Amino acid sequence: MNKLIQRLLVFIIGVPLTICLVLYFPQKNHIAVNVAVILLSALGAIEFAGMLKKKGSTLPSWEAAILGSLAPLAMTLMVSFGWSGQSIPMALTLGAAWLLVSKVFTGADKFQDINNQVVGGFAVMIYPGLFMAWIIRMSLIPLSDMVILMFLLMVMGNDSLAWAAGMLFGKGNRGIVPASPNKSIAGFIGGFIVSILVGLGAVLFFPLEFSPTRFSAPLSGILLGLICGIAGTLGDLGESALKRSAGTKDSGTIIPGRGGILDTIDSIALAAPVYYGLYWLLFN
Repeated sequence: MNKLIQRLLVFIIGVPLTICLVLYFPQKNHIAVNVAVILLSALGAIEFAGMLKKKGSTLPSWEAAILGSLAPLAMTLMVSFGWSGQSIPMALTLGAAWLLVSKVFTGADKFQDINNQVVGGFAVMIYPGLFMAWIIRMSLIPLSDMVILMFLLMVMGNDSLAWAAGMLFGKGNRGIVPASPNKSIAGFIGGFIVSILVGLGAVLFFPLEFSPTRFSAPLSGILLGLICGIAGTLGDLGESALKRSAGTKDSGTIIPGRGGILDTIDSIALAAPVYYGLYWLLFN
């Protein structure tokens, strides 16, 4: 019951905060959202590095934070401050170069740790930061306010109702995914219903932002919601597999009732590039 109350409070606070951040701070192509994405990526990378430490990696938290924020930081410099489109590949290349060059001066007694550090560094550069950077990329889309907001509501709504439906109706249909045995068929269905409804709402109530070019409006909305719902669910399950491999229940403890930052943005991270690609396919 305590966890239920905590999750409800996070939802009640988090959703209005997200809406305000997107709608009321559009300056410089949503610089406020972009900075939030950078911070979440850095914190998520620290948590991911913590999980990797349980498998032998010794990547320091400060290094994980910097590497994890490279992609969203470079994307922000591009979309909010007009830097070159080459900023992201250059940032990732510099990060990779740092991982290799910084180990040259490692003491002889620590050589056995270098491979795990480098592999861990490459991992945190990609996840979650490179995935999350696609949210920032969305701010370049014309009339991006609703495009970003519908994405966040689609994924957050999917996650929240999947959890609620699983709690209420999932007792006899759990255990179908070994990586997350508490997930249920009822939860998956509940989550997909929400994401589809948000997709339909987007095309019906915001036709300027979501103007279909290939299919009818209802079909485009259904496809957008369903595929993004699937991507978000797979993102959640993928992070569950990482946690199971590391032997931990949650990636952290910073968010009451949910766990860590990575537990909160896992669905968003994987769904972001999928949503961006689908938007250009269906509405441009």
